[in-house]
Amino acid sequence: MNLADFTKPGLIVPQLRAQDATAAIHELSLVLQREGGVPDWLPFYHEALNREFLLGTDVEAGMAFPHARLAGLRELVFAFGRSDAAFAWGPDATHRVRLVFLLAVPAGEPGLYLPLVAGLARLAAARSLLDQVFAATGPEGILAAFRQIALLARPLPAAPAGAGAR
Repeated sequence: MNLADFTKPGLIVPQLRAQDATAAIHELSLVLQREGGVPDWLPFYHEALNREFLLGTDVEAGMAFPHARLAGLRELVFAFGRSDAAFAWGPDATHRVRLVFLLAVPAGEPGLYLPLVAGLARLAAARSLLDQVFAATGPEGILAAFRQIALLARPLPAAPAGAGAR
């Protein structure tokens, strides 16, 4: 598995119009609904925005990882947006952001997104891959960079209480 397994060309926005966290989450929430990643963008948007304002997800590498867990989501998926100009992610932001990964996480599987977040952290540390993401002219070039970040296998579901005890 790799980062690209959790997105697709229609979920990639090579030129975000947004220039702040609220607008970026809004723009990418609409993309997620259009591409079938979330059934209704508005509850997802509100949940992602609320989480983001409780604890900002921007990091020093110029990336942000807003996310929301909602019932009714069929699978873990993310929309990605790239901005030509870095912008302040929030009112108290310590980092300027150019890359936004909006994660839609099924509520019933809270640990499902941890391997994805670990992969995003590895991308943040991989300067050559970030350069590929910035240089890509469209979604396929961005996906090519994402394919180079391998993910650990998804966590196994928890064993039922008492399983294995004999």
